[in-house]
Amino acid sequence: MPPEWAPQDWLWIGFPHDAREWPEVLGRAQEQIAAFANAVAESGQAVRLLVRDAANEDRARALVSGAVTLERREYGDVWLRDTGPLVLADGANGRAARRFGFNGWGGKYPMEGDRTVGAELARDAGLDLESHDWILEGGAIDGDGAGLVVTTEQCLLNPNRNPALSREEIEARLLSDLGFERVLWLGDGLVNDHTDGHVDNLARFVGPNRLALPGATGADDPNAAVYEDARRRAEAFGVEVAEIPSPGPITRGETVEPASYANFAITTHLVVVPTFGSPYDAEGVAAIAALFPDRATIGLPADAVLAGGGGFHCASQQMPSAGWRT
Repeated sequence: MPPEWAPQDWLWIGFPHDAREWPEVLGRAQEQIAAFANAVAESGQAVRLLVRDAANEDRARALVSGAVTLERREYGDVWLRDTGPLVLADGANGRAARRFGFNGWGGKYPMEGDRTVGAELARDAGLDLESHDWILEGGAIDGDGAGLVVTTEQCLLNPNRNPALSREEIEARLLSDLGFERVLWLGDGLVNDHTDGHVDNLARFVGPNRLALPGATGADDPNAAVYEDARRRAEAFGVEVAEIPSPGPITRGETVEPASYANFAITTHLVVVPTFGSPYDAEGVAAIAALFPDRATIGLPADAVLAGGGGFHCASQQMPSAGWRT
């Protein structure tokens, strides 16, 4: 699997459409996703923004530039990182897609279209598709392009995903089905993460064997223990850790939100970092920019997107360019 920083042909992004998922903030969530799509398109990369129906398409067209392509699709959640195809390269010019079982993040959020949209995208992109009979979401894993994949025990070992598979069996399937060679197991994901601890909200590879991890920004950081445990595990595994700030406590009402700058999206020319109105936003964007000196980095508001359960990385899935090699 190519790392996310490898060249990409285009980026799929899901456009929010369900007011039940974004009560009172659907309009702002749409505006924030549109700003994300516009920024990537303006950087020179193709963007395919998925829209659910005619009304959704009209709303999206009013928000995005002509550089963004709209595609009418049947999908439920916008989190294409999990429902879209995972694309592998063969080291020459070939690409193929993988799809896994999907059960609505452990049976919590079943929505029409989420089980089928990944195969449709792969088919229409002309990719050979291979399906596997175990549950795996794309946001649960992150690869370094050199054979190493990182995940969390909270998600992949959760009995609401693959109760009949042992840790060793899941690890073996990551290696055989996606071409990885080693697995770094972190512990828990962020507090109140709807996905049961997806790693793309906690730890992201930014180079071979180099992992970006947040550090607590204050004594009131709700994820301080999670960050410290992840750092210990990564360093014990022999992985270089690059620390980025945490946004600190971000709340909606009395609920702590799983806000993280680690949910950044890497595109061919641009890195897009979610921001939350935190005093650490500028510091977070600057820290991530320092990790990608070969491309521009910007921060964009994502608080309304987060209210629906995810961020820019969650809402997107890249099509890697053909011919990538390690």
